[in-house]
Amino acid sequence: MKIPKLLLIFLAFACVVVYLTYIRNSYEEKKASTSAFYTNAGISSASHKNKPTSGKKYQYGIMFDAGSTGTRIHVFTFLLEPREAPKLAHEAFKAIKPGLSAYADEPEKCSKGLMELLEVAKENIPEEDRKMTPLVLKATAGLRLLPGEKADHLLNKVREVFDRSPFLSREDSVSIMDGTDEGRLYSLIFLLVLLKGDRRLHLRRSLVDALILSTLKCLKSFICYLGLGLMSARLAVLGGIEGQPLKGTQELISPCLPPDYTGQWEHAEVTYTIKGQKPGEPIYESCLKKVEKMLFKKVKKAEDTGNMEFYAFSYYYDKAVDLGIIDEKNGGSIRVSDYIDGAKRVCSSLDTGSVGSPFTCLDLTYISVLLQELGFPTNKVFKLARKINGVETSWALGATFHYIETLRNQ
Repeated sequence: MKIPKLLLIFLAFACVVVYLTYIRNSYEEKKASTSAFYTNAGISSASHKNKPTSGKKYQYGIMFDAGSTGTRIHVFTFLLEPREAPKLAHEAFKAIKPGLSAYADEPEKCSKGLMELLEVAKENIPEEDRKMTPLVLKATAGLRLLPGEKADHLLNKVREVFDRSPFLSREDSVSIMDGTDEGRLYSLIFLLVLLKGDRRLHLRRSLVDALILSTLKCLKSFICYLGLGLMSARLAVLGGIEGQPLKGTQELISPCLPPDYTGQWEHAEVTYTIKGQKPGEPIYESCLKKVEKMLFKKVKKAEDTGNMEFYAFSYYYDKAVDLGIIDEKNGGSIRVSDYIDGAKRVCSSLDTGSVGSPFTCLDLTYISVLLQELGFPTNKVFKLARKINGVETSWALGATFHYIETLRNQ
């Protein structure tokens, strides 16, 4: 059922009003308890030794993003200011490959990479503050798709490493993140926290604080499109079913793959035999039909997309680099039509035997169709970036902020 636009605006406004009323009535009580919170919750609020502004208070948070292709550490430094939500002051970041799920059969081997990443935290957090700095790992799609027992073994190994570290590790520090949190809640909080620190935006800080915290209360009513990430979409287009191995000599045959191609592809601990169709069929047109069928009635068109500015990340960025449209380091801009033209060009080249990754035709066709199904016109321009305001684009900032706020309110 389509929710009227005015109703959504009213609900969002109501959330902000309720929150501002709450702030007005509870500020004095929270002010008196702030000092006790930092002592009891174990959040570091000491002055940062390396900051030139002496006397200011900072707190730290460490978030591990355990994804399907790699593990990343984010070390955040937040500036604490009276009567306001914490403001991001600095981020340290490092990524390693492969992801934790690659160690599903040998979980003890994941320790080395985790310890390597923890060195980044030690380099950025003063020694006296480490035991009060929360250390969190949230696993996403890679572990979410593993059999329960294998995922548990990996998470237990992570807990062992965290317990030996000098940082604050709690019972809820290591977990598999629900997909709705990853795509819906934490990513939007990430953008709101950045708004708070962007001096170019003429927004009152109190308003941004209200938006940040009211978002935590209101976003649960919105829909997140699970199963439409690139790896899961590949499997669906190829004709496979998540978590179900093929039987015997069964193969996944797809027009989106190079003609006469045969190979093995592993996804979520399941290895599939995949094949391209015999030469003769128009590759792009046949692949397009498969993708359109897979996405049929799975997404809703957004409203007013033509007049708004959008950023795109993750595989949208990677595929634009593959097409040579943007620089890998600096990013750039791309139109929806660029993805369409790129898909046609790459798919057509498969007929001539020019093959890089066997999935490039499928991936580009999927991206172009998904964007159009979401309501973006072919001339819509997206900005592509790995960082915004110097911060890596991911849900990790939102998740860390949310975790700290949860501790604050315990």
